Amino acid sequence: MNGTGSTGDTGRTRSAGSARPDAVRARVPAKVNAQLAVGGARPDGFHDLANVFLAVGLYDEVTVAPGAPGGGPVLTCTGPDAAQVPLDATNLAARAAVALADRHGIAPDVRIHIAKDIPVAGGMAGGSADGAAALLACDTLWGLGTPRDELLALCADLGSDVPFSLLGGAALGTGRGEQLTPLSVGGTFHWVFAVAEEGLSTPRVFQEFDRLTAGSDVPPPAADPALLAALRTGDAPALAKALANDLQRAALSLRPALRATLTAGTDAGALAALVSGSGPTTAFLAADAEAAHRVAGALAASGTCRTTRVAASPARGATVVADTADPAAGTGG
Repeated sequence: MNGTGSTGDTGRTRSAGSARPDAVRARVPAKVNAQLAVGGARPDGFHDLANVFLAVGLYDEVTVAPGAPGGGPVLTCTGPDAAQVPLDATNLAARAAVALADRHGIAPDVRIHIAKDIPVAGGMAGGSADGAAALLACDTLWGLGTPRDELLALCADLGSDVPFSLLGGAALGTGRGEQLTPLSVGGTFHWVFAVAEEGLSTPRVFQEFDRLTAGSDVPPPAADPALLAALRTGDAPALAKALANDLQRAALSLRPALRATLTAGTDAGALAALVSGSGPTTAFLAADAEAAHRVAGALAASGTCRTTRVAASPARGATVVADTADPAAGTGG
């Protein structure tokens, strides 16, 4: 799939004015940062970024259905690491439902079920993905037809990675990552992700980045032209040479054991290895699908990670995959 894979419509399956479904399910991908260039801390506490996002084919599914009047969002979650997912008002899916309802002056009474497959607290934007999926699913459930630019603005208010989860494909994120420019991708890239035993807090990683760079001149972040060219031409070896993550040093400082995972993947034949986003998931670019499975097998046998996942990029952004008149669909699963 070339380009962003998500242009024009946001993935709704019903036209405006059609009967509202009783439940809506949206699928949303994880992301990997092919490049994450980080500037110094701004006065507001954020950092300017040049963030080259790639959506990868690991997905959460978020199902929404009408909730009890006055009850607000009610969340449930199943899947790997579901116990680590907050089911209160801090969850980005719940926040997305409230933000959309407030925008349209309606009550956010909705049941939200997250079928979790993206690693939790793994630097792959799983929480952001759920926020984008819930926003799109609720917009469809409530028949609002919110314009795409307004949905993206709501995403940006929710978090820096949420707009890309809606967009998908590939994009350069600037500002704090929420200002997106879609990028062309000329082929399929094959990845292996090694999931660590415990998550890492993104704010903590940025704090460590600030500590490690204190007193030094942090240059303004900029996308690498060689990396953008490699994406555009679908050149995996060239992309491998250009992969970069300014947060990797901070993540390794907080979790030194990740060095052994990175080494195990490259020893197994990965073209390149890096920490994914703020970590602790590590990402390995492989030459092709067969090589990716070999690297995944070696990593799983190395004892340096909890589990491995294989996925390709780019992938489509948040998309409605089902709406139904069956109320039971709203319970997820």
